[in-house]
Amino acid sequence: MYFKDNIKLLRKRKGRTQDEVALALKMKRSTLSGYENGVAQPGIAVLMQFSEYYGIAIDTLVKVDLSALSESQLSQLERGYDIYIKGSNLRVLATTVDQDNEENIELVNEKAKAGYATGYADPDYIKVLPTFKLPFLSKQKKYRTFQVSGDSMLPIPDGSYVTGEFVQDWHTIRNHHAYIVLTENDGVVFKVLENKIKEEGKLIFHSLNPLYLPFELPVNEVREVWKFVNYISSEVPEPNREKDQLAQEVKELRKKVEAIQMKLDL
Repeated sequence: MYFKDNIKLLRKRKGRTQDEVALALKMKRSTLSGYENGVAQPGIAVLMQFSEYYGIAIDTLVKVDLSALSESQLSQLERGYDIYIKGSNLRVLATTVDQDNEENIELVNEKAKAGYATGYADPDYIKVLPTFKLPFLSKQKKYRTFQVSGDSMLPIPDGSYVTGEFVQDWHTIRNHHAYIVLTENDGVVFKVLENKIKEEGKLIFHSLNPLYLPFELPVNEVREVWKFVNYISSEVPEPNREKDQLAQEVKELRKKVEAIQMKLDL
């Protein structure tokens, strides 16, 4: 049972003294000290007190060694994403850490994308991916980098390495922001999203390149979502006047077709 070590860890992470926590829980400091030292064993009422105070399920406080979790996993717990509370709503992420127990950034290059579509939840697969660090990113969040292909997201060039922050709660997906999405049938997709999960149970995918039409997917065909953070490329994006002109012509042609269709419907 990990209870005594867990409550001590959680207290210290919040920067609180035993006196402060004991006062909040309406118990003596010596009683709290007994729980943290393993001298006293809590009853169900006390377990419920600690669970409500830290926002973490009793099962987690008792059964899970929180000290073995990475920083991002602990942060997710503290923000309310507890598997025993959220159940199937929690998306458990296979991840790797370095020798200091800090999150790595795993790299999914073009060759690895096919395997990632089936191995994304397999810790044995994830641990063989190349890893690296970007020192300007937060240590409290989880990141992964994917190599993208094609010209649908120009001016981000074909072959760029796009880094995303793991999105735990898909309802927080913001309209008109870019995300890397692992889909059931299309693999890794890099698009600008429109969030229709609450209203219609789906996401709408938009390309930056206007030559590509939007498409939609039901949320049950989505496996992972990563919020775009930055990209790395050896190419310098340049304006392409020919493509810009072509895109404008396509837009005008669509308008004409829509006008013709409206007349036919009358």
